[in-house]
Amino acid sequence: MSDTKSPVHEQVYHTLKSQILFGDLVPGQPVTIQGLADALDVGMTPVREAIRRLISDGALVFQGNRRVSVPLISDSDIDQMKFARSSIESELSRRATPNLSPADIDELERIDQCLDSMIADGDINGYLRLNHAFHKALYAHAHAPILRDLAERLWLRFGPSLRVVSGRFGTQSMPDRHKDIIAALREGDANKAALATAQDVEQGMELMIGALASA
Repeated sequence: MSDTKSPVHEQVYHTLKSQILFGDLVPGQPVTIQGLADALDVGMTPVREAIRRLISDGALVFQGNRRVSVPLISDSDIDQMKFARSSIESELSRRATPNLSPADIDELERIDQCLDSMIADGDINGYLRLNHAFHKALYAHAHAPILRDLAERLWLRFGPSLRVVSGRFGTQSMPDRHKDIIAALREGDANKAALATAQDVEQGMELMIGALASA
């Protein structure tokens, strides 16, 4: 909330979006609009505007009585997300491959090395943030804003549940095919990069399906 150059409602939107994406708001737990305003030390109006946008994104649901919550997701939801993410994110990787310089790939490798440290340390918050940062940095080179927007909306839908799964089983159980992606990028092989991305997505979503089914 420190960026004074952007409007307050925009700052609130990005703050709440980050809290949802990384599971700081627990799926199914209602929060009041007043409570969010108090926690963020802002007025009700920018919070309402941010919530309206996040409901449109599918990241929040309105529960009445000025309460909202992060939606719970079903097996059917996850199955659809798995299909959509695999299709969209593999295509983003495919499109990004020819646009990446060696320095860009080095930066992705640096992020992945930091991610490995978070996994080794059992740092769930660090894992979630760096995993997202890796994919976001890769997809930025696809020059496909519509696909990137769709991917980001999907991350908002499954991110909170990924936090729950990570908290239950720890970071060591989380899949990571990033090294396969990086190797394909260094070869300049767009098809291999797309395949590795699809496998990364599918393994993560399969783990989520299994974890939620056993809950």
